[in-house]
Order: sequence, then C-alpha cells, then structure tokens
Amino acid sequence: MRRTTTRLMAALALLPLAAHAHATDEATQVSFVAPPWPGVTVKTEIMAQILAPLGYANERQELSSTVGYKTLQTGDSDVFLAGWLPAQQDSYDAAMDDGTIVDLGNNVTGARMGFAVPGYVFDAGVTSAEQLDDPENRERFEGRYYSIESGSTVSDFINDAKRNDTYGLGDWELLESSTPGMLSAVRSAYDEKRWVAFYGWTPHWMVPEFDMHILDDPEGIYGENQGRSDVRTIVAKSFSEANPNLMRLLDQFVLTAEQQSDFIREYGLEERELETVAREWLQAHPDELADFLEGVTTRDGEPGLAAVKASL
Repeated sequence: MRRTTTRLMAALALLPLAAHAHATDEATQVSFVAPPWPGVTVKTEIMAQILAPLGYANERQELSSTVGYKTLQTGDSDVFLAGWLPAQQDSYDAAMDDGTIVDLGNNVTGARMGFAVPGYVFDAGVTSAEQLDDPENRERFEGRYYSIESGSTVSDFINDAKRNDTYGLGDWELLESSTPGMLSAVRSAYDEKRWVAFYGWTPHWMVPEFDMHILDDPEGIYGENQGRSDVRTIVAKSFSEANPNLMRLLDQFVLTAEQQSDFIREYGLEERELETVAREWLQAHPDELADFLEGVTTRDGEPGLAAVKASL
C-alpha cells in the first residue's frame, strides 16, 4: 500500500536519516480544504486523529474545490485530500502552472465514474454501456437514464452522448436531478428489483448499498481509461518545503475506493458520528496505519506509530 513520489523522496533524501522530523517541521497546525463531501470529510477527520497525538493541531475550511485551489495558491490553506482529476483539471492546471502547489499523487486507488447498474442487472449480463439499448434491455430500463445536476461536468458528458446518439441513447429519457434525488430514484428501483441505469461513481456509499457496478464505456463518454479518476493529495508548495515530516505522512496516506466507500456509507448514509467513524476505522486497520506512519515521528522526534496507537 505504501506509495512514494520521486519529488518528495528526493527532498527527504537531503535530510539526515535520523532527523526526518525532529526540529524540522515549522507547522504546529495543518489547515485542510474540506468541501462538504462525505469522503473528504471522513478522510480529513482520520488524518486529524493521526495528527493530534503527533503534536499537530488542525483546522478545516469548508470551501468548494475551486476556491480551495486558490487558497492553496495564496498559502491560506495547506492541504486538500480530494483533488479529483480530471473533474477539477482546470483549477488544478492553473495552480500547477503557477508553481504554488505540490501533487503527492493518489490517496485513493480505484476511483472511477460512469454508467452504473445495480448488481442484479450486472449479474443478468449487462456489463457494457453498449448493451443498454439492446431491445430487451431498453424495455426493462424503460428507456430512462438517471443523472445528476444539469450544468455539471458529468451532465455535459451524458448530454453530449444523447445528442450524438452514442450507444443508442439519443431517444432515451434523461432524468437529471440533485444527487440525493437521483439516488432516491435508484433506491426505489433497487428495493423493488427493477432495472435502473444511472450515473455512478466510486468511492461512494452507493457501491456497497446497491452492489453497484460501473459498465464498460468503450466510447469514453465519462473519460479515458474507462472513467477511472485520480483523487490526489494537493499541498501548498510553501507548506511542503517547510514540513518534511508531515509531507512523509501525507504522501503515505493511501486508501482503496472500497475502504472509502465503506466509511462514506457509515457517515453519509447511516449518519453515524464523524469522530466515531474515523476512530473505529483507524482501530480496525492497524496495517494501514503502520503504512501511513512509516518513518514518521511526533513533532518532538518520538516514534509516530507508538504515539498514535496509544491515542486509540
């Protein structure tokens, strides 16, 4: 699970091996960009519960991703754990071109978006978007496709596909609503085991809740590489240069889409307390915790893993 980046490790190599952190980190607090999305909310809380016993405070700024990139550029925030690409490509490119952010790579493996169906539809043989408009399948779907807000990037994707009659969707009824509205329609169909096709993504609670499967998308309607996405850890460059110990931790903080989907379900769907969800996740994943904290110390230079374990 441990992941390194060439840029980060080259920087760390310049430090004495025995002093990766002690007396080197300038920060006593980490300021997170935290849009009100369940996944990044829980991830940020998990990170906060790791940081506290290491000797670092945290604050969370509930900003949109667009504004968040700007605050990273100005140094008014430090870390963003939800750099979704290519969905945020314009904001990301602007900040990278400005030379004010550092990209530590994916903190979620297996992220993806696209045409989705519940497990019982997938098990019946619908595994590709090319099959949606097959006569028998079209009838069972009632020629309807559910998606999210008009004007969103993914709304543009599916409307372009409809205009171009990609996969025969030109005469399908496209039902766009809020994300909760779409998921309510999917739940109604799922509970009655009716066939339903909808826009899905992972990580999200819809994956375990509906046994959701994303279909093959050979035309790339939802992006290259079958709609696979990156979820990057983005750090203000000035912060990265001043805090090598924190950078090591942030670089090694990597989850699977399945893991994130599970805690999104607990927090976003089951509405359990945020602090409890994060703490129980850390308690249940000692191997991952050890990976996150390999080579990381407290701010005072003591072994980081021991300090965090003691806090749990």
